[in-house]
Amino acid sequence: MSATALPRSVRRFRELFLSAACAAAVRAAARLGLADAIGDEAEPVSTVADRLGVDTGALRRLLRALASNGIFAEAPDDGFVHTDMSKLLREDAPRSLKYSALWATEPWTWTLWPHLDEAVRTGEPVFEDLHGKDFFGYLHAEAPESAEIFDRAMTQSSRLSAIAIADELDLSGAEVVADIAGGQGHVLATLLERHPGLRGVLFDLPEVVANADPRLVGEGPLASRTALVPGDCRHGVAADADVYVLKNILEWDDESTIATLRGIAEGRPGARVFVLENLLDGSPELKFTTAMDLLLLLNVGGRKHTRDGLADLVRRSGLRLDEVRPVNSYLHLFACTVPE
Repeated sequence: MSATALPRSVRRFRELFLSAACAAAVRAAARLGLADAIGDEAEPVSTVADRLGVDTGALRRLLRALASNGIFAEAPDDGFVHTDMSKLLREDAPRSLKYSALWATEPWTWTLWPHLDEAVRTGEPVFEDLHGKDFFGYLHAEAPESAEIFDRAMTQSSRLSAIAIADELDLSGAEVVADIAGGQGHVLATLLERHPGLRGVLFDLPEVVANADPRLVGEGPLASRTALVPGDCRHGVAADADVYVLKNILEWDDESTIATLRGIAEGRPGARVFVLENLLDGSPELKFTTAMDLLLLLNVGGRKHTRDGLADLVRRSGLRLDEVRPVNSYLHLFACTVPE
């Protein structure tokens, strides 16, 4: 290290406490459609700016900030080119995270983070005090555009893992699978495509099932095998099935999680229940998971779980826990059964 260089710890810590700038830059790129405006070859900033109708100098500054984090890369002649990460902001990317990035940086998120110390002091969410409604009530009543982004983000998340989930789930002998709080139904559609004799139930809030995956509704190829059932799983599960799937939804307060699982445990004896969650322990994605854990504390008073913590909630709900195993680097599968 040279005599004038700052210690690595100082440089890294400065980057961390200004990391909101990186999140804001990602959001700006997503909202501008920047990743879609840059082709497969490097292009001058002025060309991209003209294409987007933005200020050339300001766009250059945005691209430099993004490139410093590996999102785009500088090229000769005042150009920038895609990287593996910048391609994830493209609409047509197979693993696109554009709407996930927008959801994580929606206006309501910026109002929550400054109150994290308050949430840590009390152990309670701050969303309702700030916005006058609970999170989902606010989203659908006051911020419909944000609700749409939330739904798209959940669908993108499901696309990342739907095939892996379909590979892992044992649906032998099943006639009806219910996707509980399944969003727009991407996981359910993947399961129905994989198993032609299977029927499906998509159970979620009325505003969500109203925008179900096109494959599941109308003239969609899976519509005849799909029932759309509106409801709030925290207050009962109105879906009779022999297999239940719950992916990344048990992230509220513990009472709501137990209530949801108990609603299934009181259903058909012998039914299989597959809970899929990303955990705080044993995960290579700890920075992502711990950040989400804090956001859940702020907005719904929820949490990400440890393996033992979620296993305890499963047992307290009345379900029998049969097995826990990893699905991929992101998800663990808790295989359960409704007792006979």
